[in-house]
Amino acid sequence: MFALQFEKMENPILAHSQGFPKSERLCSQKVIKELFSKGSSLFVYPFKILYLPASTLSASAVFPQVMFSVPKKNFKRAVDRNRIKRQCREIYRLCKSHLFSEKKPPQALAIIFVAQKQETFEFLQKKMEKVLEQMP
Repeated sequence: MFALQFEKMENPILAHSQGFPKSERLCSQKVIKELFSKGSSLFVYPFKILYLPASTLSASAVFPQVMFSVPKKNFKRAVDRNRIKRQCREIYRLCKSHLFSEKKPPQALAIIFVAQKQETFEFLQKKMEKVLEQMP
């Protein structure tokens, strides 16, 4: 039984790439302020992306630190905001490994949902892949 567990963990980076651990979540207030003041942005409906280019300090990171935001102005009920954030996290988790494998990932990333209504999972997935591919 233990041999099966070790066989599955041949490459820990690939095994870890499908997850969304705490180390990939953007929680630092200092980095968030820097992201919103000095970061570059992209827009593909229904997402607005803010990102900080990779620095020498985060060169060892495989994936960027990410935060998701859904404005209270557009969705009054917390249930709706939480559902959209959950969908966005899942889409990001599934597509991040093949998007950041060819290019150097940014240091920090903020994904803001700007639509006025909820969209389908397939539509969101297509648009998130499109906007993340446009990142330099």
